[in-house]
Amino acid sequence: MSELVTGEAVALELRPAKLPSRGLAVLLDLAAAVTVYILVTLGLVAATASLDEAARTAVSIATFVLVLVGGPILVETLTHGRSLGKLACGLRVVRDDGGPIRFRHALVRGLLGVIEILMTFGVVACVASLVSARGRRLGDVFAGTLVVRERVPAGQGGFVPPPPPWLAGRFSGLDLSAVPDGLWLAVRQYLTRMRQLDPQVGWSMAERLASDVAGRTGAPVPPGVPPAMYLAAVLQERQAREAQRTFGGGGAPAAPASAGAGGPVLAPPAGPAAVSPAAPPVVPPVAPLVPPAGGEAAGNPGPGGGASAERPATGFVPPA
Repeated sequence: MSELVTGEAVALELRPAKLPSRGLAVLLDLAAAVTVYILVTLGLVAATASLDEAARTAVSIATFVLVLVGGPILVETLTHGRSLGKLACGLRVVRDDGGPIRFRHALVRGLLGVIEILMTFGVVACVASLVSARGRRLGDVFAGTLVVRERVPAGQGGFVPPPPPWLAGRFSGLDLSAVPDGLWLAVRQYLTRMRQLDPQVGWSMAERLASDVAGRTGAPVPPGVPPAMYLAAVLQERQAREAQRTFGGGGAPAAPASAGAGGPVLAPPAGPAAVSPAAPPVVPPVAPLVPPAGGEAAGNPGPGGGASAERPATGFVPPA
């Protein structure tokens, strides 16, 4: 297990990929790249039959560089760290701070990968990954990246508390297409760890994340809705849309069940459909997440211990 330290000095968990899964992903990527290289080479041999030996050699070198070196760099840049092999193995390349990689990160990884993987048959990359505490090869070290696992086995991931029932369907009209995957990852990590954070630090992180999400969606956070509840409701809306796209069905998706033992299932309240963003419904007053005097915020246990027995299944303080 690795830790990502945010600007508020809060450690969030990352799960670095192990050497076997990374090796399998590299083999799949190499198989795909070599297949493309052979097909392109066969086509170029027929197209350059009339050229002299020097010209054919130059074309062969250019094809090798473009396909076996430039191809992986382009794929990782366009997919933000998910090549074909990594997609099959459930891996992704991210920055050291957990954000998505850019062209410069993929370029450094690709250039050093020629030495680590192609020229030394992966020996240097394997040795570097075994020596590194987070399983990073030299390309990751110089690029400032890390290969992490995206698929977490059931029961190992943190519990994401569902939003209160009165927020169900409130954000059905938001455009979530502009919110990047890295921001969704940060929101999910915060919601799974917010009970372990200091109340003031957790509140400031929720405000910052809510501001980022609101800026991407183009709609401000509704007044009276605490930032943690807003993040939980927006994340639930995204998960509902992904489930509807994946499994189909025209009915409104139900809210996710509580992961705790015996936790109730919070379904959207009965009544009319969600109101359009042009005429938002009246939001009932919400109790603040800052603890009154006892030292425990909503969803954030105080220094004294774990969650209270009176805490609702959503993990938030219900509206007054």
